[in-house]
Amino acid sequence: MQQNLPLPLVRQIMTEFAEQTGLSSVRRPPSRYLWTDAFGVCNFLELYRRTGDDSFKSLALSLVDQVHETLGRHRQDDTRSGWISGLDEDVGRLHPTAGGLRIGKEMNERGPADPFDEQREWDRDGQYYHYLIKWMHALQCVAAATSESVYSRWARELASKVHAAFVFTSAIDGRKHIHWKMSIDLSHPLVPSMGLHDPLEGFITYSRLQADRGDGPEESPRLDLMREIRELADICRGRNWATDDPLGIGGLLCNGLQLAQLIVRDRSGHDKLLSDLLDSSLLGLESYLKTNTLLLPAHYRLAFREFGLSIGLHAVERLQGLMLKETDSFKESAALSARIEKLMRYQQVGEQIERFWQDEAHREGDTWMEHRAINMVMQATSLAPDGFLQVP
Repeated sequence: MQQNLPLPLVRQIMTEFAEQTGLSSVRRPPSRYLWTDAFGVCNFLELYRRTGDDSFKSLALSLVDQVHETLGRHRQDDTRSGWISGLDEDVGRLHPTAGGLRIGKEMNERGPADPFDEQREWDRDGQYYHYLIKWMHALQCVAAATSESVYSRWARELASKVHAAFVFTSAIDGRKHIHWKMSIDLSHPLVPSMGLHDPLEGFITYSRLQADRGDGPEESPRLDLMREIRELADICRGRNWATDDPLGIGGLLCNGLQLAQLIVRDRSGHDKLLSDLLDSSLLGLESYLKTNTLLLPAHYRLAFREFGLSIGLHAVERLQGLMLKETDSFKESAALSARIEKLMRYQQVGEQIERFWQDEAHREGDTWMEHRAINMVMQATSLAPDGFLQVP
């Protein structure tokens, strides 16, 4: 896949995103959604890195602030008000992630007495573990780009809070699990089942946050994440990560790059886990491509899920480069390189996805317009992925 991708198109997409979601326009109220905004922050940082234009850095920081001010507070249609952490105004601004962050769905969360409706639950607010993990990653990217440790501290405060709320010990098997969705105030689960890759993404993200943790007096012992990392490692043990969902496959490939970066950084010895992720990704790709979904017309396809895969295939390229540069950091470098070489044979799949959705006619249908904001930011990430993948 191309290394020097169309930066003017990425600039155009992200400028439009800022206007359409009320980030850069006072005429529009803020329309914040946690997953979308996590990718948006990384895209603005990449534009800043590639162009040197301070306005993109300002947009990234403004987006962080707007997410905290919007999704860190109770909804306007809620009887509650203020920070969802319960902190007062001034302290809440110093610790905006201390109560977690709402998803940003249009409908309010399901009340305790309301019956569960699986279909409507997708449209209801609350807190998603996997969205919160993405926001921790975005904050970590901001900390790296600005050298401002407060963003890393906010990420660890978020990790500490949501881990305590989402992770529980099952009465059935006595093992720890992770709730998929919690109430806005984190007082009770809304969807108790666990996402397939949630413990994996949590383990890798917490480990990266822990590696960035400083030793200064401002570091609270409460934000040491070693216990949480051990609990997630236990949940991960023995699990099968394979999926034929393109977004899930792409996520696994991104996780593989992140894990390899961690191995190089601290010699963590997670080669076996990395092998498992690459094997699962290969199985998933083979299964997904047999469905021939990428041959269907646009109105049968979801762009953001496909962009998840193309972003992951960009991660494979970066992973191959990292392996060549840091061979001695890996115990099983030859076996890992062989797996990566097999994955590299699928690079044309990512190119196919990017070409398809660059066709304006394919972006005029319902499936694009219904998910316009998330489609836009993930298209931008696929075209310029290094801000999200944290590749210098």
